[in-house]
Amino acid sequence: MDWGMKNRLAQVIPSDGKCFFMPIDHGYFQGPTRCLEKPGETIRPLLPYYDALFVSRGVLRSAIDPSNTKPIILRVSGGTSMVGKDLAHEGLTTSIEEIIRLNASAVGISVFVGSEYEHQTLMNLSKLVNECEAYGIPVMSVTAVGKELEKRDARYLGLACRICAELGARIVKTYWCDKDFDKVVAGCPVPVVIAGGPQCETEKEVLEFVYDGMQKGAIGINLGRNVWQSKYPVAMAKALQAIVHKDANVKKALEVFNEIKNVEYH
Repeated sequence: MDWGMKNRLAQVIPSDGKCFFMPIDHGYFQGPTRCLEKPGETIRPLLPYYDALFVSRGVLRSAIDPSNTKPIILRVSGGTSMVGKDLAHEGLTTSIEEIIRLNASAVGISVFVGSEYEHQTLMNLSKLVNECEAYGIPVMSVTAVGKELEKRDARYLGLACRICAELGARIVKTYWCDKDFDKVVAGCPVPVVIAGGPQCETEKEVLEFVYDGMQKGAIGINLGRNVWQSKYPVAMAKALQAIVHKDANVKKALEVFNEIKNVEYH
C-alpha cells in the first residue's frame, strides 16, 4: 500500500483502528429527508463526535464549510430515486477529476448483489476501484438492498461483503444482523463498517446493535438517521462515540446519553 492510500485511510480511520462515519447522503435518492432539509445546520453540533462525513458533491459544495469539517467520504453513485422503478439501477455520478478536486479522503459506492442490476453495480465498483487506486484513494463499497430489507441476513450479507472485497473495496459498509454477524465479518478480508438502516424505536436499541456489531468484529459505524433524527442528536452521537472509541458497553453508553440529553434538553 502506497503512502497516499495509507494517509487517506488514516484520515477516515483514526489511530485506534475504529471509526464513526456520519452519512448525510440520503437526499441523492430520497430528496429533502427529515432533519436534512438544511444539512449544514444539522451536522454542525455533531462535528466533534464523528470521524468522517459521507456526503454527495452537491451538498458538500453548498452546505459544508470547507474550513471546518472532518475528512470527506464522497458519495459517487446514484441515478435513481424513491419514486423510480428500481433503486438498484445506479451508475457512477462523479469523475476521478472531481473526486480529486473536492479533496475527498475516500469515496463510497452502492452495489446491489442479487438484484436485476447486480452486474452493472459490481462493474461500477470495479471501474471506480481501477480509477481510484491509481491516485491512492480508498473506495468504500456499500452493500445496498434497496427496498428489500428482508435480504439482510448473514448469508446474503456475507456473500455481498466478500464480493466487494474481492473486487477491491478497501472498506465495506454493510448492515448488522442479529444472527451470525461475526461470520459476515470473518468472511470479509477488509474492514467492515455497520450501516444504520431505518430509524430505530429507542436509543437503547441503537446502542445495543452497535455494541453487538463492534464486539463481533466491525471496526465502526456509518449511522445517520439514528443520530440526526433523534430528539437528542448530540447525546446520541456522544453515546455512540463512547462505544466506538472508548469501549463503552450499552449501560455506560446510555449513561452518557442521559447525561448529555439533560444538558441538551435544557
